[in-house]
Amino acid sequence: MLATVVRVEPPTSARPGDKAVVTADGRLRGWIGGSCSEPVVRREALRALAEGTPQLIHIVGGDEVKQERKHGELMIATTCPSGGSLDIFVEPRLPKALLLVFGESPAADTMIRLAELTGFRTRAVSQAEIGSLEIPPGEGYAVVATMGHYDEEALEAALSHPDLDVSLIASTRRASAARQALFQRGLDEHTIARIHTSPGKVRGTTQEEIALLALADIVAARRKRGTRAAAVEQPAVIFATDQVCGMTVDPLTATNKAVHEGRTFWFCSAGCQAEFEKEPQRYLRAIEA
Repeated sequence: MLATVVRVEPPTSARPGDKAVVTADGRLRGWIGGSCSEPVVRREALRALAEGTPQLIHIVGGDEVKQERKHGELMIATTCPSGGSLDIFVEPRLPKALLLVFGESPAADTMIRLAELTGFRTRAVSQAEIGSLEIPPGEGYAVVATMGHYDEEALEAALSHPDLDVSLIASTRRASAARQALFQRGLDEHTIARIHTSPGKVRGTTQEEIALLALADIVAARRKRGTRAAAVEQPAVIFATDQVCGMTVDPLTATNKAVHEGRTFWFCSAGCQAEFEKEPQRYLRAIEA
């Protein structure tokens, strides 16, 4: 995740253009302001990363913590003593989807070029590479554009990776023959059923048109799949809320905490901790309400 300060109203330690990277484990590297803004930005960056959508955060000073969320934006008032305000834009920077293209045909070459223009990281796989093919773990796509040359070998190699979405460029009759050949090689019906062929009635007449239509199906599948939170590492930090002022607190870095009736409460400052310890039941009632 990339977080960028886009607007400030002094007093604040951040300046427009300041940037920070929030990694999938919740750590922040860079500068987008001090302790009043950092935990909120980290929390919202992880949310945006899980959802795969950018977010604009408006942080303003206030007498009490309040927040209002609408699509793509969060307005949050904090009790930070500085009293300044700033807007921070956070955007996911997820790795590009992997597309393996089997074949040395004009359609395969065209697909490589088009896929790079549409946001894929691509890899061409020749017949000589099939036996030693290594694919990093994670979701991806494979298209077999061998045009009748070693279709079955390419399909078997692609299907051996359970996370790959596998497509075959072939006529209906040729695709049926390839599936039957794979069955005879010992692949089970569930695995063979993972092979996709274009369901559309429109078919290209040139190798370039064939590649374009096949890639369109893969792009549609990518959009339908969307961004999956499961593909993102679960963060090591779970943020807490200061029960006195309402500010977001990171238990891994906060130095102020109190234990009451076996429960640990975290605070943004020594002042909030002292207020809680003087009258814990007051704030416990607020939690229960």
